[in-house]
Amino acid sequence: MRTYDLTPFYRSTVGFDRLFSLLDRATPDGGTGYPPYNIERTGDNSYRVTVAVSGFAQNELSIVAKENTLTIKGEKTAKVNGQDKAEVLYRGIAARAFERAFQLADFVVVKNASLENGLLHVDLVREIPEAKKPRSIPITTTAPAPQVVDGSAEKAAA
Repeated sequence: MRTYDLTPFYRSTVGFDRLFSLLDRATPDGGTGYPPYNIERTGDNSYRVTVAVSGFAQNELSIVAKENTLTIKGEKTAKVNGQDKAEVLYRGIAARAFERAFQLADFVVVKNASLENGLLHVDLVREIPEAKKPRSIPITTTAPAPQVVDGSAEKAAA
């Protein structure tokens, strides 16, 4: 059984409708939700993907944007021998490698990525080229302009 519903996102987003459709179809029921993430709309054409990556350092994360796919990978580096001598009695903090891929809508580009307090923020902006933007077309008429007859020719002849 699915634990989340993407229906509200369909109504309130522009540019990510294809992303939500792919997420809806691609995520199998009972699939792993690691690492958890949020997708936020921060403006008319700007979005933010926030991924919870607690325990990962900046050099253990990679972000790759290729065509219409944003891929975020995390891989823990191995500890140097003798550096960590503590015996772990219970491991509740996940430290496994992950790869999370997002399908981006057309003309969505990655602007910035930042890591703060265990959250990786990836800022996206939808930049539509001028050639693809809607433009206003002036309406012209082909009918001849109406002629005004004021009777001045008859007065001149008289």
